[in-house]
Amino acid sequence: MTARVLVVDDIPANVKLLEAKLGAEYFDVVTASNGIEALEKVASEKPDIVLLDVMMPGMDGFEVCRRIKKDPASAHLPVVMVTALDQLSDRVTGLEAGADDFLTKPVNDVALFARVRSLVRLKTMVDELRLRQATGESMGLMDQLEAADAPARGRILIVEDRATSAQRIAETLERDHDVSTVADTTEAVVRAKGGDYDLIICSLSMDRQDGLRLCATLRSLETTRQTPILAMVEEGDMKRLVRALDIGVNDYLMRPIEASELTARVRTQLRRKRYADRLRHSLQLSLEMAITDQLTGLFNRRYMSRHLGTLIASAQQTAKPVSFLILDIDYFKHINDTYGHDVGDEVLREFAGRISANVRGIDLACRYGGEEFVVVMPDTDLTFAYMVAERLRQAVADVPFTIGVPPGQLSVTISIGVTATEGAADTAEALLRRADQALY
Repeated sequence: MTARVLVVDDIPANVKLLEAKLGAEYFDVVTASNGIEALEKVASEKPDIVLLDVMMPGMDGFEVCRRIKKDPASAHLPVVMVTALDQLSDRVTGLEAGADDFLTKPVNDVALFARVRSLVRLKTMVDELRLRQATGESMGLMDQLEAADAPARGRILIVEDRATSAQRIAETLERDHDVSTVADTTEAVVRAKGGDYDLIICSLSMDRQDGLRLCATLRSLETTRQTPILAMVEEGDMKRLVRALDIGVNDYLMRPIEASELTARVRTQLRRKRYADRLRHSLQLSLEMAITDQLTGLFNRRYMSRHLGTLIASAQQTAKPVSFLILDIDYFKHINDTYGHDVGDEVLREFAGRISANVRGIDLACRYGGEEFVVVMPDTDLTFAYMVAERLRQAVADVPFTIGVPPGQLSVTISIGVTATEGAADTAEALLRRADQALY
């Protein structure tokens, strides 16, 4: 996977070295020599990842990272700090500033490239969700998402066969999170599939068990594919780390594990997951809005038109009929004119509820427009469709509708046009036309 990489360092030799190494791996490299220039390049060049030195004159890397993460336009841009600083406090400061990783010079090239590819892959996924979010906002289907807030209490599964290590990690995290531990990878898969965890912390150096295989399994299962994985790796085990990043592990910790770094990396993963979950939820809502009538909760005309054609094509292959009902509330304009549009909306919602209560689960109930509704009934002949239509007519006419203004109840009647497919050459347009003629 190629990407545009912004390399930021005030020492030209360091910039040239990273530029040459990344270029040899077919990355598109952009450079900056100080913090101000780096922020300008982030805005103008739209990089996919930033490799950022910490020790720079004027604005140091920590402050550059904070500003990148504070700006909504660049908050989701991965930042890897590449520096000679090797103290735990420096690493934690970088992570708390929003950095995605903190690599100490001299950097292992294989590990660097694997980390860059891993972070770019994750960014690509989030970028796609953000693009769909932006499209939904422009169409009025989605509300604008606020900036990601501090992560709430999360559900964390620790997979570790060293009892003392598992206990120490759990004790570090359980004040702020709900933590479970498991020592067996098979049990871990079962727990992960049914546990709705926000993060899985997995040891890659378990005795007689393959942590890498567990990570691969979690990434292959639909229920755990989006769950972040934080891997624990032995110091210097670059081969296993690179393999883990290729599999799709989100982040890693080198042993011995420090509590402050563990807490910082867990917080970062939970914050990212919360944001991605919100994007997916917003997308799901927008899809529902695109095919659902907002007043009644039934499917809308757009969805019905697409689905009806699919049903008819399927019916032509199986030689099973599709029946079609179009329902119209009698004198609905009089209801609006007499009692107001709010009462008219009450009637429409109640009418939709009575339709849903009197059709089968396989039937498709839709609001066609105004006071017109349709019911599409697959694998249904005309005789059965007439019976359902009469049941719907009676369900409306026999029980008055409750309204929020005097006299409190309103008698409503409906007219229904019924038709069914007629042979292999029938079309959705012909079906709609016949039902409409039958209605009138």
